[in-house]
Amino acid sequence: MRPFILCVLLLIKVTPGEACASGQLTESGQCCSLCPAGFEMKVDCGKEDTKCTQCPKGTFSSSEGLGPCLPCAKCPRSVPTVASCSATQDTQCECDDGYFFLGRHALCLPCSKCTPGEGVTRECGPHGDTRCEVCGPGTFSEERFSTKPCQACTQCSDSEVEIRHCMPNADALCMDRKLHILSPTLGGSDAPRLPGVGEGETSSVPGTPRFTPPDDGGSNHILAYVSVLAAVVLGLIFYVAYKCWRSCQQKRALSKARAAELGASPEGEKLQSDSGVFLDSQSLQENQPSKGTKRDSKQDNRLYINLPPHRQEEVERLLQEGGGRGWRQLGAALGYEPEQLDLFGRGEAPAHTLLSNWAPKEGSTLGLLWSALARIERPDVVTAINCPTQGVSLV
Repeated sequence: MRPFILCVLLLIKVTPGEACASGQLTESGQCCSLCPAGFEMKVDCGKEDTKCTQCPKGTFSSSEGLGPCLPCAKCPRSVPTVASCSATQDTQCECDDGYFFLGRHALCLPCSKCTPGEGVTRECGPHGDTRCEVCGPGTFSEERFSTKPCQACTQCSDSEVEIRHCMPNADALCMDRKLHILSPTLGGSDAPRLPGVGEGETSSVPGTPRFTPPDDGGSNHILAYVSVLAAVVLGLIFYVAYKCWRSCQQKRALSKARAAELGASPEGEKLQSDSGVFLDSQSLQENQPSKGTKRDSKQDNRLYINLPPHRQEEVERLLQEGGGRGWRQLGAALGYEPEQLDLFGRGEAPAHTLLSNWAPKEGSTLGLLWSALARIERPDVVTAINCPTQGVSLV
């Protein structure tokens, strides 16, 4: 009986039309209060209303709620501070153009861009990432990667007719009401004619397109084009067949040479496999780092950030195209968490973002980078760091 009475009291206290922002009620049926910005909950709502306390130093709370205060972020090294942390606002850092500061992870991440049908309601900057919303009635956005708000739809004038309504991802289309479109039958006597226009005459009414039948030589031109296209396709087929035959010959010769050199060893069997890719053994040996090189790499205290820009671009390109052993595996070898790597992957150049974030850290030496690349089996990137013009030769 007591639960029934309690339900009746709750229905009496919370009348229709009144919404409880906290979503919680006291035992007496009153709505629990939210802690204001700059405060956190000290005593949970129960017999009495919520009790709040001010955020301790080094923490903040930017909105009303019942959660705890969050720790203040610290700007990365070489990133200037725009505003210090306060009880109601997190630390604001000035990232480069096209980036925003994510305080939870203390990273500068690439700004997001709105998709077609969405417009920017808050630009990317110190306050956070780009905020997008779907264009409302009377507005649209056709850009694929938009950084602008929604635009107003075109309004057709009285002398035009609307042939397509405005949509969130496309503007309205208008056409002149006086435009006449004729579709005469080719070579027939049933072609429509305007009143007062005899056979063999053309209409002089403005806006009416003239129809000129094609001459007899048009079919000859089409046949010539088709013949040339067929010859080109046939030539390409012969060329591909020749390259395949030559590749097979080279494969057999290489297999015989390797079999004579390595015999029936596992390495020889691996090199003679039908993978379709043949590695020049001499080039492979030159590009594989020796044991002495690995020992020296661990002792190399040069910083990656001091490499020439063209070598850094070559390393980023190889890691971007690495597929299963690319920048994400390198980030894991360098100690990054999967959540941080997912954030890097949101940008257009995640390899550049990863190395730009790692390079300024203390101890970011070439020896540490080479060790990580060796663990993910990327000797080609190590070679690019030392001499970017060399690579593994393909036969």
